[in-house]
Amino acid sequence: MRLTSSSPDETEAIGFRIGKMLSKGDIVALYGDLGSGKTTMVKGIAHAFGIERKDITSASYTIIAAYHSDPLFNHIDLYRLEGEEDIRNAGIWDCIGRDSVSVIEWADRAGADLPDDAIRITIETTASERRDISIKGINEKDWHNL
Repeated sequence: MRLTSSSPDETEAIGFRIGKMLSKGDIVALYGDLGSGKTTMVKGIAHAFGIERKDITSASYTIIAAYHSDPLFNHIDLYRLEGEEDIRNAGIWDCIGRDSVSVIEWADRAGADLPDDAIRITIETTASERRDISIKGINEKDWHNL
């Protein structure tokens, strides 16, 4: 599925709709350049779980930020990690799946270790405010029934 966002508010609203479709065990992999809107997307997804937008910040320095919602929400940012050993040592594989929803920024750094059933979202900057958003792993029919 391909969507277009013309503002950060629209990107966040798309994230909120995605969040409404998620359940325990889901993993969302975010791809995009620096400044493309990945954290804005996370804010929208997290808001669907009752987490305040202001509480979501770039997790680049903490790597994993866990929020006590139902289900547990993990915001994972791999920006500062390089290589499989760094990722393995960070413990992300211990906290994703099962009883949580996990959103991973800079998911390309996880390489082939990312589960095949992860929802994959690519955000591309096409103008100063415009973003083209490609979503794989979500049923379009479900999207339109929200």
